[in-house]
Amino acid sequence: MIGKRVSHYNVVRSLGSGGMGVVYEAEDTKLGRQVAVKFLPPDLGRDPQTLERFQREARAASALNHPNICTVYAIEQHDGEHFIVMELLEGESLLAALARQRFEMGPLIDAAIQIADALEAAHAKGIVHRDIKPANIFINARGQVKILDFGLAKMELTRPATAGNAGPMDETHADLDLTTPGTAMGTVAYMSPEQARGHLTDARTDLFSLGTVLYQMATGIMPFQGATSAVVFDAILNRDPAPVTEAAMTIPAEFGRLLDKALEKDRNLRYQTATELKTDLVRLKRDLDSGRNRAATEAEPRSGAARTADTSIAVLYFENLSGVKEDEYFRDGITEDIITELSKIKGLKIFPRPTVLSYRDKSVTPQQVGRELNASYVLGGSLRRAGNRLRINTQLMDARTDFPLWSERYDRELQDIFEVQDEIARKIAAALRITLTPQEQQAIAAKPTTNLQAYDLYLRGKSHVRRVTRQDLEFGLQMFEGAVALDPEFALPYAGIANICAQYHYHYQRDAAWMDRAVRAAERAAALRPDEPEVMVAQAWIAYAGSHYDEAIASARRAIERKSDCEGAYYVLGRALFAAGRYQEVVDMVDDALVASGDDYNVYVPLNNALGALGKDEALRNVRQRRIQALETHLQLVPDDARGRVHLALDYVQARRLDDANREVQFAIALRPNDANVQYNVACVYCTMNKPEDALTALKRAWENGLKDGDWARRDPDLATLHDHPEFQQLYPEG
Repeated sequence: MIGKRVSHYNVVRSLGSGGMGVVYEAEDTKLGRQVAVKFLPPDLGRDPQTLERFQREARAASALNHPNICTVYAIEQHDGEHFIVMELLEGESLLAALARQRFEMGPLIDAAIQIADALEAAHAKGIVHRDIKPANIFINARGQVKILDFGLAKMELTRPATAGNAGPMDETHADLDLTTPGTAMGTVAYMSPEQARGHLTDARTDLFSLGTVLYQMATGIMPFQGATSAVVFDAILNRDPAPVTEAAMTIPAEFGRLLDKALEKDRNLRYQTATELKTDLVRLKRDLDSGRNRAATEAEPRSGAARTADTSIAVLYFENLSGVKEDEYFRDGITEDIITELSKIKGLKIFPRPTVLSYRDKSVTPQQVGRELNASYVLGGSLRRAGNRLRINTQLMDARTDFPLWSERYDRELQDIFEVQDEIARKIAAALRITLTPQEQQAIAAKPTTNLQAYDLYLRGKSHVRRVTRQDLEFGLQMFEGAVALDPEFALPYAGIANICAQYHYHYQRDAAWMDRAVRAAERAAALRPDEPEVMVAQAWIAYAGSHYDEAIASARRAIERKSDCEGAYYVLGRALFAAGRYQEVVDMVDDALVASGDDYNVYVPLNNALGALGKDEALRNVRQRRIQALETHLQLVPDDARGRVHLALDYVQARRLDDANREVQFAIALRPNDANVQYNVACVYCTMNKPEDALTALKRAWENGLKDGDWARRDPDLATLHDHPEFQQLYPEG
């Protein structure tokens, strides 16, 4: 194949071969990069079973995006040639490295952690490798490990619970082997007992094979030896390997115990997950790095007074593995609650929610996050919700090394979520050698509610409120009312009710009943949790809706003092300052408001208006560009947010993207044709497009549907071309 051109790949040189194909280095002429190309031999390509296994390798590996798994770019066919295109690795296989010498403990543990981390990611996707061996493990020049060759990978399929199943998280496994049932798959010397017997395999199979590899790395010999395959099979099934500590005095006893557990013949007594094995490896690395002086370290735990100020943690949004987009409100709520729990530990710097929002659903490494945020540690994980069952995987990573300091998997009932949050905070404190004070323990143990269904309804409602449209506010109100019906002592949904009722009165229906309802809910929330920032934001909205701007400003600022990133605090503060004509104070808080508000695009409304009113055109252009980016990202996640779309249309007009603006306006009107808030902002768009008659028509619809705030409309620079129009003055008369 050397020198040939296959599709748009120029084959350069041979890299090696195996049972499933020959690998070459090639040049990708389209993208101008060097790649590895694995060709299936032509005679094997005619065998449907072999071809399917070859293609399954690509599908299995391409389903994984992990720094310790070789990346598969494509699977292709050209002129009868079947081939997989992969990243080109520079370095050597573990097999080649072991041919020279055994590994010292430091590099061994580093490599083992990376392999376990890769297996954890594969198993989380339902993929079992089933052929972990030195030939399928690659080490590059920087010591980074890559797992190769998923040709024997098994996909584990899951199904939802039905009548007769044990539960919603029950799993049934469909073994997609293209082999005769009972056939042993894998390389004999690295097989698990269940593989040797031809039984069904699972994630624990890979952990046994990894144990075999680690034994060989540490001692230079195989744990199960024999002159023939039959003898090796017998050793795997019936004989224990010699203790590793007999092979080398430098091998610590704890590593020997770790291998004993990995090489358990009964898989029910073996490590049950890669996470569990990785945690023990990380713990061993920590103890080795500290001179194996764990006892002395634990005898002097850091007290609250001794904690260093540079212990900072970035909590990334957990990956939603449920496969249901609607569950993202729950994922977001759980992540944000963990941020709140960790913030209760004095001496820890926890980055606020808006700071980590840009990493949500992005593939980033802890080192990247640590470098960009100057964070010491990164907490990440995944969440899968199915019925009343919840599975959470979480790990605390050292941002300097990308190595995990602590990890845990929780398979719990949904009602245990608060205990899980509590335990995560405590385990992180323990991993960082922090002794919690009694006050911190009490604060972490405090629960917002004892009713999980009420908590779920609260999170659902919260996810809709910021959209502000009539339909979204009504849905949020329904959720919050359901929450307090289930738990009358739950303060946060009372604050949510007060907030919604005040906004509903302001935007849609100037009826005293709405304000009365808002005041009653706010009083109840304050009686339960007077120092809760969300309660103060609700009080600010009540004051603002009643045109008591100074009172609204004071309440919003109290909320920000207690929690700088409190949901909606900067938005209502900006609105109150703008309505009071205090434009410069709005401009002065632009940077703080944008940092604290994260993905809440509402905060841009008073900021843009104040900049426009003061004629700060350059600053306004910059802020509008930031809002375009924020809204485009938001609308990818929430495409039916009509208010977000009409705000984006307004920014597109200013950026002279008129076709894009027209598209977004029509989309917003189609989504919410009679919504006052949407129609008001449509009027703003038409004004900036110099369509005053269309703008007046939309503004009248907004007024007829309840939005009658003259203080705001008369000051709104987006409506400047209408301010002197008789029909505008009739809608919004002075005084």
